[in-house]
Amino acid sequence: MHALAFGRHSREFLAARILARNLASKAPKSPLISTSLDESSGVLEFTLDNEKKLNALTLPMLSMLTDTLGSAASDEKVKGIVVTGRGKYYSAGVDLSSTIQMMAPSRLVSRIQEQNQTLFDTIINFPKPIVAAVNGPAIGASVTSATLMDAIVASEGASFSLPFAKLGVPPEGCSSVTWEEFMGAEKAARMLGPENWTPTAQEAQSAGLISEVVPGGSADLVARAKELVEERIRAGGGRRFDEAEKQRLLAVNAEESAQLANAFVSSKFLSAMYKFNLEKKKTKVAYFFLAANTLLPLWQPAPVAAKHA
Repeated sequence: MHALAFGRHSREFLAARILARNLASKAPKSPLISTSLDESSGVLEFTLDNEKKLNALTLPMLSMLTDTLGSAASDEKVKGIVVTGRGKYYSAGVDLSSTIQMMAPSRLVSRIQEQNQTLFDTIINFPKPIVAAVNGPAIGASVTSATLMDAIVASEGASFSLPFAKLGVPPEGCSSVTWEEFMGAEKAARMLGPENWTPTAQEAQSAGLISEVVPGGSADLVARAKELVEERIRAGGGRRFDEAEKQRLLAVNAEESAQLANAFVSSKFLSAMYKFNLEKKKTKVAYFFLAANTLLPLWQPAPVAAKHA
């Protein structure tokens, strides 16, 4: 019994070491989120500021994001928030190479579950008006997190991509239920499914995903987002959803976070990663995923269950 347990633990640890060696890239020395408070209006401009990585959400950035929102929630000077990105991209989504680190697969699954649930719970629970000013391409979690805010305004060059099916993972950020409510079943399936339809800003507005398209540069976009936040502040400063809807979204996020975490150690994900890296001519990484998938029964951890508040 003890020998079997030790053997499984060793296999998990070995798998974690190989995974880290093949996937983990050096985190940027200064992953940044910059903030600027307009004291006259109380609107905090919150900028994803890691331009070299297309504002991809690294592990340190995710931590800074949730910490900053937590502080803003209790800061009486902050009445509302505008979230935007620096440079050409709003955000390239979660940086998997930063998220996947050397640890036992069972611990990795728990960590992914916790990180995903914390990110979206923080936005859902945020008590003040919050508007996304999407200044360029937005991918993955940066899209789904924006739809949990009170409004989305976008530049003419923005686009919205959810490559879940391509990556072999299920939807997150409550998109498994909210996307059909926003866009209808057909368009939701096109975005969430294998087609990976990536609407432009105009198409996203027509589909009901975003509030409006703002011509001009980033300054014009942020100014319009601030106007929307100020309107909500004057109207009482609350969110677009009531307590019942908040609880529904939290429950959906809990279920999705468990499903997502389990997917990262599934054959579907490993197969998708093999094909994806092979297409990118990253042969060494591709064959790692092929080997990991072949040996999956030897190291796959037990699935995690949803953690409801």
